[in-house]
Amino acid sequence: MVSRRNILQAGSAALAAGGLGLALPGRADAAQPGEAARLLPAFGRPARLDVADVSALDGHDQLLLTTLQGIVNRRDPRLYFTFDSSKTDQRWLPSTGARVTQHTDALDLVAKYHREVRGAVLIDPDVPDSVNVATTLAGLKNAVAATAEQARAHNLRTVADLRGRFDPDDVVATYRWQFDHLFPHCAHTLLAGLPPTRTVRVDGVRWREVARETERIRDTSNRAVRTLDLSPETADDNDVYLRFQDSFGDDGWGASVASVTVKADGREIASFTPGTDAEKPYLFDGLNSSVGDKSNRFSDGGGYFVYRFTAPDGTRQLTADVDLWNQYLVTATTTAPTRVEPFPYFRDYVTASRAMVLWLPPAGETGELLDEVFAGLRPTTPYTGWFSNDVAGEWGGVDRASQHGIEVVPADFYMNATVHAGVPAKISGTVRPRPEADLRNRVYLTLTVGEGDNVQYCQRRMRDIWDDPERGTVPVNWTVSPLLADIGPALLAHYQRTATPNDLLISGPSGAGYTYPGSWPEKDLDAYTELSGRFLRRTGLNLVYAYNPRNADNDGWIPFDERVVASYRKNTPVRGIIQSWESGDLQIRPAGIPVIGNFYPQGKAAEFRDGLVKHIEGRDASKPMFIAAAINAWNWTPSDIAELAELLGDPFEIVRGDTFFELLRRSTD
Repeated sequence: MVSRRNILQAGSAALAAGGLGLALPGRADAAQPGEAARLLPAFGRPARLDVADVSALDGHDQLLLTTLQGIVNRRDPRLYFTFDSSKTDQRWLPSTGARVTQHTDALDLVAKYHREVRGAVLIDPDVPDSVNVATTLAGLKNAVAATAEQARAHNLRTVADLRGRFDPDDVVATYRWQFDHLFPHCAHTLLAGLPPTRTVRVDGVRWREVARETERIRDTSNRAVRTLDLSPETADDNDVYLRFQDSFGDDGWGASVASVTVKADGREIASFTPGTDAEKPYLFDGLNSSVGDKSNRFSDGGGYFVYRFTAPDGTRQLTADVDLWNQYLVTATTTAPTRVEPFPYFRDYVTASRAMVLWLPPAGETGELLDEVFAGLRPTTPYTGWFSNDVAGEWGGVDRASQHGIEVVPADFYMNATVHAGVPAKISGTVRPRPEADLRNRVYLTLTVGEGDNVQYCQRRMRDIWDDPERGTVPVNWTVSPLLADIGPALLAHYQRTATPNDLLISGPSGAGYTYPGSWPEKDLDAYTELSGRFLRRTGLNLVYAYNPRNADNDGWIPFDERVVASYRKNTPVRGIIQSWESGDLQIRPAGIPVIGNFYPQGKAAEFRDGLVKHIEGRDASKPMFIAAAINAWNWTPSDIAELAELLGDPFEIVRGDTFFELLRRSTD
């Protein structure tokens, strides 16, 4: 670890050695007038907006435009882009209250705002992580991130050229250079973790189904080495792409692979275990997958991973022996199914904020560098964006951040943040009245839709399912981020204003930012709960869905203890905590606040109902029972919840979370 003082000294001394001739400003932590109480910055109220659809543009053009948006909107929010065919960004546009001018060609706006940027920071096409370094530099130098070709096309002078500066195979060295040379000059009010690239599916690719599991199997009982015949693909091309997916996609138990051996006419041409160096030459697209603790690569839900194998000329028979299990769907094609381009999202906000942008997997050498970066920040500084390696990256990344007193704000797909943060809106700090209920010997069930800590979920997926006409027919708890009060006040106000009596907004994990409170240093935990208390009171939320670290065997969670809950009790209005638990067998009351572990049955309505029924087998019918069930926000809709409610009869009673905790309190008094 190094102190911030050492970081500043080392960075300043090394600038001249960087080879870029950079002239950089001092630290950029200046707050906006009247913004002292904010955690996340805002850049003024939008009065008029130039709006354009960028959904058809490639990642390079979107990167150019979002970094332009950050520089322009830092002074006065005037640019707003729509990114998706579902028009989510258009649905939020009226809430800005701004006068709107629509533009048919988004790239015309580069010329319109040409004078507001100093030029372009050129990315290196051979070094994906140069996209993040260029974004950091763009914020510091009032520039855009672009390719050399884009800079010429738009008549942008070069203010920094990253081509040839970094070794494409040494990610740590790239971010070490940024940490030493740029971090001392960045604002330390937030840090950003964004993938430098994204994978885009190519249209018109035809896949042949090779193998499929037709049963719902989640216990590795179908594990076997299967020989997959890829010979039909050798007739068209030498390159064969083999894709692994989830054959069901709605319950999180997709294809899992532990080894692959490929033979061409009986001769071995590839053999590897996932997660090793031997896999790297063949892993064409692994961004939507993870490596598990069994040295297996897996992908659940709508994710996938693709391997590419090149058959020798004249190959007649091509086979792949794959150690494979769970709910797999395997398909093959000879057409490259994806292309890689810059990841453009959320870069307006980090550019405007002059934040440092990185993408360091939270394990090994990259994790050690991430520790150094976290150590250079004050406690409760937000890490915005996300982590690599899916679930494993989430657990490792959030835990590392927590150990340094840093909370995570998932925001990697949050668009137009520089606009939304400045939109004034009336946010209610009043707790919704709780419905009256009598305590009986029933099974009280409260249903909680997760993911609310994720502000891009609150902006996108939540709006989609919130607009389902079946919402409001069943009592449901909706997790939201109290930090929307800073970064999207109009979004939060919309949900508060349009909630039915059956909709209860509660805080997403684990208060003011996603974190594992049990991992926080003793001296800093109160700072997090004090921050959470401020935002919970501001947003009228007094129930929290929360996470804690996983245990040493990584097969479950550590329950909240007296230290953690006492801090919540002292500093927040929290009246109850639902802790991520999955098995539903946790019910404790440390520091006098009820904590109940969630229960997470698999599947949709019928299978979910069956899981609940099995869970209450042998219950004592002479007293009430309480179940806090988790709803998968990415796969369920209010219509699915309504279907579940229709299937549940006696002895179940579905109640809102506030009623649930009041009845739970009465049952234990």
